[in-house]
Amino acid sequence: MEKAIVLLSGGLDSATCLAIARSKGFECYTLAFDYGQRHRCELERAALVSKSLGAVRHSVMTIDLRQWGGSALTDDSIDVPAANGSGEMPVTYVPARNMIFLSFAAAWGEVLKARHIFIGVNSVDYSGYPDCRAAFIDSFKRTANLGTCASDEGWSWEIETPLQAMSKAEIIRTGTALGVDYAMTVSCYNPDSDGHACGICDSCTLRKAGFAEAGVPDPTCYQER
Repeated sequence: MEKAIVLLSGGLDSATCLAIARSKGFECYTLAFDYGQRHRCELERAALVSKSLGAVRHSVMTIDLRQWGGSALTDDSIDVPAANGSGEMPVTYVPARNMIFLSFAAAWGEVLKARHIFIGVNSVDYSGYPDCRAAFIDSFKRTANLGTCASDEGWSWEIETPLQAMSKAEIIRTGTALGVDYAMTVSCYNPDSDGHACGICDSCTLRKAGFAEAGVPDPTCYQER
């Protein structure tokens, strides 16, 4: 079996991405990040999802992005806003996060001799983050091929983005068909201490709308308001 690194946040998209990788016959190694995010409950969910979907190994890499802040997810002085559809760059954007995560995945992939990295980026139902765009993924693939042993050993990376052109509803239908238990996942940027989703942030809003459009019951535990 070919090996694949799957970036796994514990959210809806990355869980579906793992299920797709497994369905394609890959031996999956999941990688989560404790980067100082306020929604750290996602780390517990990532471990559960990884185990439930049969990953060979789950690793958590610690990076302290709170040293810099610059995002509502890594700086407690910046509030997580309710979704407003303004079209501006959300304060929940973590600068260069996917670039950092993919770099770690490539490093681990070299060790494991994995040539595929799965990441659940999406350009349809997403928050407008620049590191979710197809152009960025293509650029990172070129960089990874130049900056690793791939350039000397005659192999190349494949950055797999199976969700890139899917709507949130399509993602949910796909994951449901592949046996993803979405009750294990959390997508909220501002959950309470028990892991209950706020229900009003941008990520929660997209998740709610996705389940409604997919016609699949939403198993999320939302905070009472």
